[in-house]
Amino acid sequence: MLPAYDNHAELDALHLLTQLVQTIEVGLVVLDTDLNIAHWNSFMENHSGLRSSDVRNQSLFACFPDLPKQWLTSKLNTAFLLNNRAFTTWEQRPYIFKFPNSRPVTGQSPFMYQNLTIQPLSNRNGQVKHVALLIYDVTVEANHRQALSKMSKVDTLTGLANRRSWQEHLDREMERCRRYKQSATLMVLDIDHFKSINDTLGHSAGDEVLAQVGEQLKALIRKSDIAARYGGEEFTLLLPETKLEPATLLAERIRSSISKLEVETESGLAKFTVSIGLASYTGKVKNQSHWFQCADQALYQAKEQGRNRCVSYQF
Repeated sequence: MLPAYDNHAELDALHLLTQLVQTIEVGLVVLDTDLNIAHWNSFMENHSGLRSSDVRNQSLFACFPDLPKQWLTSKLNTAFLLNNRAFTTWEQRPYIFKFPNSRPVTGQSPFMYQNLTIQPLSNRNGQVKHVALLIYDVTVEANHRQALSKMSKVDTLTGLANRRSWQEHLDREMERCRRYKQSATLMVLDIDHFKSINDTLGHSAGDEVLAQVGEQLKALIRKSDIAARYGGEEFTLLLPETKLEPATLLAERIRSSISKLEVETESGLAKFTVSIGLASYTGKVKNQSHWFQCADQALYQAKEQGRNRCVSYQF
């Protein structure tokens, strides 16, 4: 028998370890070989609403029928059989347990993003009789990375796609049109006399005008359409599965609605018009650059003809 001092020391160490396991800000679930719950810490209690006494010795999948059973069982069986640790990240699977977001003020998602570690637990004989699931709340990191990813594809002033993102959409749409012989129309829009707005009302007023044009475009196009700020005061729209006639009708609605806009700025009222060039995809379109050049040439013709009008490129 160990001396009393050693027994006390071991009990103290066990007590400290139990406190740590219970209070650590990481979910800890220990499963036996039948996938019944042997341990359920405070993190899991707080986020699931189920106490340890409610789930102990119960089947994990009976307690949580929404878990990805086939996928998770496969990983757990591998841990038991091969004594291998496994990892998954929120990018591979956003969550394991569908817990609500614990940071609703700063979080952008209604649920908690999670990373998962599956850790085999060996007994004194080296046999894996239990497996631990470690669930990490990575909601803040996930939201931050998603925000950065979105920012890299969005024009911050208008909220539309930026030039890089739009180019990616154009490449895909060009390939789709070629492969499936489907229609699409490209539209290029430019604010008439935009320089005079900056010169008379200031650049902040010009920014307000650009933002309002962006809002107007978002309100008028379909969800399947892609609107982007191409650069400066120039915008582009990509209309999948749209022939020239309906695209021209949309272009006229856009032109008319923007001509009626009155943007209040700190320096005064801004009223303006836009010119629009259109080019529908045909077999004569050589590549993405050629398609854009055709729409841009139609825009140039609209400017030459007096602005505040829509012109279609004729192949």
